Amino acid sequence: MTPSTVSITPLSQRLFPLLRWWPRVDRSTLKADALAGLIGAVVVLPQGVAFATLAGLPPEYGLYCAMVPTVVAALFGSSWHTVAGPTNPVSLMVFAVLSPLAMPMTPHYIELALTLALMSGIIMLAMGFLRFGSLVNFMSSSVVVGFTAALGVFIFASQLGSFLGIVSAPAGFTELVLGTFRHLGDAKPWVVLVAAATLAIGAFSHRVLPRVPPMLTAMVLGSLMAFVLNQALGAERTGLRTLGPLPGALPPLSFPDVSAATLQNLLPGATAVALVSLTQALSIAHAIALKSGQRLDNNQEFIAQGLANVAAAFFSGFPTSASANRCGINYDAGAKTPMSGIFAALLLVLVLLAVAPLVAYLPIAVVAGVLFLVAWNLIDFPRIRKILATSRGESAVLAVTFFATLLLDLEFAILVGVLVSLVLYLNRTSHPILRSLVPDPRHTGRKMTEVEDSLVECPQLKILRVEGSIYFGAVGHVQRHLDTLREHSPGQKHLLLMSKSINFVDMAGAELLVEEARRRRAGGGQLYFYSLRKPVEELLERGGYMAELGRENAFRGKREAIGGVFTRLDLSICATCRARIFEECASVPGPKEAR
Repeated sequence: MTPSTVSITPLSQRLFPLLRWWPRVDRSTLKADALAGLIGAVVVLPQGVAFATLAGLPPEYGLYCAMVPTVVAALFGSSWHTVAGPTNPVSLMVFAVLSPLAMPMTPHYIELALTLALMSGIIMLAMGFLRFGSLVNFMSSSVVVGFTAALGVFIFASQLGSFLGIVSAPAGFTELVLGTFRHLGDAKPWVVLVAAATLAIGAFSHRVLPRVPPMLTAMVLGSLMAFVLNQALGAERTGLRTLGPLPGALPPLSFPDVSAATLQNLLPGATAVALVSLTQALSIAHAIALKSGQRLDNNQEFIAQGLANVAAAFFSGFPTSASANRCGINYDAGAKTPMSGIFAALLLVLVLLAVAPLVAYLPIAVVAGVLFLVAWNLIDFPRIRKILATSRGESAVLAVTFFATLLLDLEFAILVGVLVSLVLYLNRTSHPILRSLVPDPRHTGRKMTEVEDSLVECPQLKILRVEGSIYFGAVGHVQRHLDTLREHSPGQKHLLLMSKSINFVDMAGAELLVEEARRRRAGGGQLYFYSLRKPVEELLERGGYMAELGRENAFRGKREAIGGVFTRLDLSICATCRARIFEECASVPGPKEAR
């Protein structure tokens, strides 16, 4: 350990995560990170333009998002390989939240995008400082898969007009589709040709040029095709419109609108954007951490993404997150530290200085073709098939999230998916599995098995295994089952609970057990436990419930429990019993011996 690392305290590491990984930086890591950064700068060039267009913003804003926010996220994040910047889900969220409030590409729309970045960033920071990192665990993979699949379909709908050369106003999913089909007769063949060619090039170029990003190949070749057509036929005839020149290679300072009315209007959307951004960032960071073997700090990632979004608000950006493509490429390119993200941002400025004039010739049809490719990649067909084949509950979550994303306001759709996931989870936990057990005669060592047709139970003792938790939500289900047992088997006055599968008991559950014990005693029996988990036993002791249940009725092991309960059975019944399922039954003369 070097002297510099000895002086680093946990507090300083939390405030400046740079101190955690800076000792790893040397000449070899700088070389590897610089190469990975250069590749990342080239990759984000077409992505930034496409995602800004998707968000309803001028193309340069997508590139500005990959500069200062990327550096800030690299300095304050815990992941060595995560790269922040513009992403397709968040870009579409921006468009969905802001398009009802202002016309895309207008100064007011841009100002709202800056405010949205600021607000979502502050929400992320608050969640990070309050250590809410575990909240992303409530967003199941089915919610994410359904949401991103619907985003892919929404991108298809939103870019269909540009793909066909039809001018369409921003609208919801249904209005977009219906409006586009009403004007199919206005479609421009040359625009469709260029957009379709761009899509085909992006889909198949990796087979010919595996080392070149498909989006970059598609943009370059699609733009060349459009340029040739415009030169040969004229832009008036082809209808191939271009984006126009970029204003500059460096992000200018910007100032969001922080008026009370604007903040109030954007608060629901900012909350949804923050959740989507954090979920995307955390899922990508953890996926790469599994490969690299790194341990992540969720709360620190919240803070890093929050600071990145705040930076975007003041450096001409819009809400950002971690990009799956850029993070994967960054790791595969051999990045060693977050310096790769810093290099990517700095080298992007140099790349822009060289190619910024060429962006003026980028046709809108080419961007639409690239976004069609992005939309297709968002739909995880193998994962969807696996969910549909595996679980009805998860399939329902996926379907509800998918259709809610398309038919409701986008900022509420993911909250609907999370709510459905929680409802299904609570429904499962509120119905713990209750199995009746008997000793298995085919095995020694008192191995228990579930009651089958060929196996009989003791006429005086019911053995029941509870698999799950007995809490307020499950009390009704457990109570109904216990009532049914007493009603259908009144002779089984004694109940032995196999308790090692009871994960948790709250006050409502403890009171249920006490009430059951009282009913058993009133009927001449008892309630017994064996293998109580320590947290459950401690709660019963703290609340005084164990005294009412009877400490003598709680056994540590199976053999001790059956032996102890057997001494309290009615031996006159044992004498006439033919079940004889316990070892202790041999000590009581049976019906034949009695004669």
